[in-house]
Amino acid sequence: MAASPMPSLGRAPTLLALVFSAMHSSMTDSDYHARAEALLRSLEVQMDDWLQCDVIDIDTQRSGGLLELSFPDGSKIVVNKQPPLQEIWLASRAGGFHFGWNGTAWCDTKSGESFDAVFATQASRQAGKPLTLSS
Repeated sequence: MAASPMPSLGRAPTLLALVFSAMHSSMTDSDYHARAEALLRSLEVQMDDWLQCDVIDIDTQRSGGLLELSFPDGSKIVVNKQPPLQEIWLASRAGGFHFGWNGTAWCDTKSGESFDAVFATQASRQAGKPLTLSS
């Protein structure tokens, strides 16, 4: 069996992890970078839209493959590229989440939940009000 791009957690991989690993490993580096950049750009656009529509003022700071979102209460969400693993990582008050491309969307490598759903949940918690990403 080929080496998995997912780090070992000291236990046997779940079926979801094995399926995800097989799908995850087929993306080229250029495909990964294009998809990851599109995700980061879409988040920047969403933050601007929320500001323009008076939903919430979340400051953004972009440095290469890292996007830092600063909420009005001073909390932060950080979304960044992890090219060696071909993943997107999200760090929030609640903890860290790793996402890989499953062929159609960025999904959590543990739960299978979509990036959009996890981001909306974490951003809503930190904003103190419901936030959803536009399609």
